[in-house]
Amino acid sequence: MAEPVRILVVGVGNMGQSHAKAYHHNPGFEIAGLVSRTIHERVKGLAPELRGYPLFTDYLTALRETRPDAVSINTYPNTHAEFAIAALQAGAHVFMEKPIATNNEDARAVVDAAKAADRKLVLGYILRVHPAWHKFVEIAKGLGKPLVMRMNLNQQSSGPAWNWHKALMESLTPIVDCGVHYVDVMCQMTGAKPVRVHGIGAKLSHETKVQNYGHLHVVFDDGSVGWYEAGWGPMMSEVAYFVKDVWGPLGSASIAYKPQEGQSEAKADKVSDSADIDQHTKTNAIKIHHAEIDASNNFVRPDEWISTEDEPDHQELCNREQAWFLKTIREDIDLSQSMEDAVNSLRIVLAAQQSIDERRAVEL
Repeated sequence: MAEPVRILVVGVGNMGQSHAKAYHHNPGFEIAGLVSRTIHERVKGLAPELRGYPLFTDYLTALRETRPDAVSINTYPNTHAEFAIAALQAGAHVFMEKPIATNNEDARAVVDAAKAADRKLVLGYILRVHPAWHKFVEIAKGLGKPLVMRMNLNQQSSGPAWNWHKALMESLTPIVDCGVHYVDVMCQMTGAKPVRVHGIGAKLSHETKVQNYGHLHVVFDDGSVGWYEAGWGPMMSEVAYFVKDVWGPLGSASIAYKPQEGQSEAKADKVSDSADIDQHTKTNAIKIHHAEIDASNNFVRPDEWISTEDEPDHQELCNREQAWFLKTIREDIDLSQSMEDAVNSLRIVLAAQQSIDERRAVEL
């Protein structure tokens, strides 16, 4: 039996603790330590199973003293590239929450460091391990070309969630931080090259230094188009905060709530609590609409519903991400394409932010 992979967990916020719990319960891992600048203030907030591991306030000290086989980076985005490169140069494999960096140059440097060190680099694109999202992408590929893709994730945040979002916005705007997930999905659906990006944004709070609302549009070389919208803050609406659908010449597919017997579709679609992290990946059902019509322009086939009620929750998705990370290490899986995909999705959302800042469309 292989020795467990000793892993250093950096950052113990929402995602950091979720990943740490995945390592704790997976016999293929052994936690070497937990790192946070404020770790001693956070001890009481740690999940019970995470108490008792070595604690560190300084990342480089922890890296030097624990000499881990792997490092899990779950800190704010402006530290991602620096922390990842340090780990890779120390001979450790890296799991890192998205995005890979905050600029294109650093993103490329991280990938180059992984290749130079011959270490694994897995990015936390959680939708890539979600079976319902796999199905959604598969269905989209059968709708013909070009595709129209509409996606958003607005979060009405207050209390601790608003503090967390304000801290995230010290590094990036919402359309950059969260947008990498959804433009990655668009790239999977189209299999095409992005050629032009346009963005608009608005700063709705005096508490943030960047726009806390943004909207991006991307055009692909096969004629497909997509938009993504993201906003964080106490002013955000919870009406239509979660839109995920795709259209093609042959019909459309939408992640939606299937109405119960006697319930209207409009009522079924009304979901609240946009700040709930489980709601960000939850699908419930996929509605498929077929565009085929007869000589009288009537639809030939009724709409279909694919149930996804048995989908994994957020913690299980984190467990699956870490099981995949372990598999890439144990089986020496080539991650060249997934690393390039991470660089590409960041390039698209950064172009959207450039578009907002420069008030023009950006050619890629």
